Amino acid sequence: MNNQKLILVTGATGLQGGAVANEALKQGFKVRILVRDENSSKAQALIQKGAEAVVGNFDDPSSLENAMKNVDAVFSVPISGVDTNETDRERKQAFALIQSAKKVGVEQFVHTSVAATSRYTEFPDWGTGYWFEKYWTDKWDIEEAVRSAGFSSWTILKPANIMENFTEKFEFMYPDLKQGDIKTVVFGDRRIDHIAVEDLASFVCAAFANPEKFNKHNIELAAESLSYKKIAEIISEVTGKELKITTLGIEEALEQGIHPLAVKSDQWINVVGYNVDIDLLKTYNIKLTSFKEFAEKYKDKFKID
Repeated sequence: MNNQKLILVTGATGLQGGAVANEALKQGFKVRILVRDENSSKAQALIQKGAEAVVGNFDDPSSLENAMKNVDAVFSVPISGVDTNETDRERKQAFALIQSAKKVGVEQFVHTSVAATSRYTEFPDWGTGYWFEKYWTDKWDIEEAVRSAGFSSWTILKPANIMENFTEKFEFMYPDLKQGDIKTVVFGDRRIDHIAVEDLASFVCAAFANPEKFNKHNIELAAESLSYKKIAEIISEVTGKELKITTLGIEEALEQGIHPLAVKSDQWINVVGYNVDIDLLKTYNIKLTSFKEFAEKYKDKFKID
């Protein structure tokens, strides 16, 4: 039945959207990708695998509606990054996508958010401005918009930390990794929930294949919870290159030029954390990737000198 279903994948040239587009193609779905530039290398790679590209952007509702013609389901992924300029861009773009999908009669909507959004009011010091609160409230508002839109079927997937941060986004997330070091404010033994984007894609495609089973499900995603110390051990073992962890105090981290938002994020992991119920995911019978398996599969992508 998959080959009867047309899926629109947003963010297809990014990490999450790209993984979803590839997995959907592999599973036999008809895939349409929304892109700004159909000639980009990542768009062309998907086109060569069988995807149909439609040019459009979130700031042009007519282009969204055009991209959704005859579409059965939409995969929605928010823009990456934190809205430090308070532009409301993530909310506006997500709302535009939801509204366009409803307008043209899309039946199924699968959205990716982030773990722990439902608990943000319980964070210590919430309401004081200590955390970057707009990050959490924007994510939650978008989730609520999906839930209340009236789709025949909706699913919200909420990943914790992405394993690909160590391979695809290391220059931003871990700028000293190339020199064999991860500098962090996270306590050395503090466990952090992680998920591979390919596992996220597996859940997305399972929802596409079985909308009834996944309808109205809010699913927090993590495959394994492990400390930076353990992560460094695994990467060192797999690559044969030593990776160490340098644990910094807050002031020390700021003095060394680590971005204040990154420091706050590390603090949040220390005092709150994602706390995904990994055992609960077993009920979906979807294979989850351990960090060791991920590291072995992509060992050549760890750029350590």
